[in-house]
Amino acid sequence: MRLQILEQLNAARSRAEPIVLVTNLDSGEQLIWREGAQSESLDAACRRALDEERPRRLELEGRAYFLHPFLPSRRVVVVGAVHIAKALVSLIVQGGDQPVVVDPREAFARSDRFPGISLSTDWPDEYLERAPLSARDALVTLTHDPKLDDPALESALRSEAHYIGALGSRKSHADRRDRLRRRGFSEESLDRIHGPVGLPIGGRSPFEISVSIAAQMIEVRRR
Repeated sequence: MRLQILEQLNAARSRAEPIVLVTNLDSGEQLIWREGAQSESLDAACRRALDEERPRRLELEGRAYFLHPFLPSRRVVVVGAVHIAKALVSLIVQGGDQPVVVDPREAFARSDRFPGISLSTDWPDEYLERAPLSARDALVTLTHDPKLDDPALESALRSEAHYIGALGSRKSHADRRDRLRRRGFSEESLDRIHGPVGLPIGGRSPFEISVSIAAQMIEVRRR
């Protein structure tokens, strides 16, 4: 690998930018794929490699290529350092993603309760203003407190986050939608919120509820 290619790879990874390394298997020549810089066929194949999140071999115009996608880790912002959060972040880590627990209540957001997990004691909207959600990121609110959950959901709805979930009963979610509707969000926007959060598996314990949330995040991502 040429130094220039390695430098481009490292620069993209530092920016958390998803990219594809394209190797011509006949000549050994390599390039970093950029949208629209190559043929439409190669563009489509590289987008597919990113979507599938796995390398693939490609035959194109009599030449063989190997496409190697490099994707940044997904960030899952969990609002509320509650019992369910402890179980959920464990599953998120096992899935290869990066959880961040956000809760201004310092008595809850403690490193001894969440060892090895990124913590923020900012208010959720302040944290998300400083670290906006990208299309690869997700947000889950767990506090049941509108003062914490609603501003986080507003920030998420204004972002390209691929998954937004909110814990609560059907009634509390209906009330939540009413509050956000009064804040100017459309029905289409509000439908992005998965609430009550998680797949309907009848979970009751923090672990079971966390499994349902993690499974729903996977379902949305793969779908």
